[in-house]
Amino acid sequence: MEQITIKLVKSLIGSKKDQIATAHALGLRKIGDVTTQPNNEQTKGKVAKIIHLIEVNNA
Repeated sequence: MEQITIKLVKSLIGSKKDQIATAHALGLRKIGDVTTQPNNEQTKGKVAKIIHLIEVNNA
């Protein structure tokens, strides 16, 4: 299955609670954290919610 790499590049401070929860669900807690997730509809929805805080690359 295809994977995508997600990196947190902006702070979660000042973000809405649901955006912070989405970042934590992806395994992103601190700036610079990187995670690899499956490229599916659920992940795309999470990415869309916090796209202004992250960097996404196809792995």
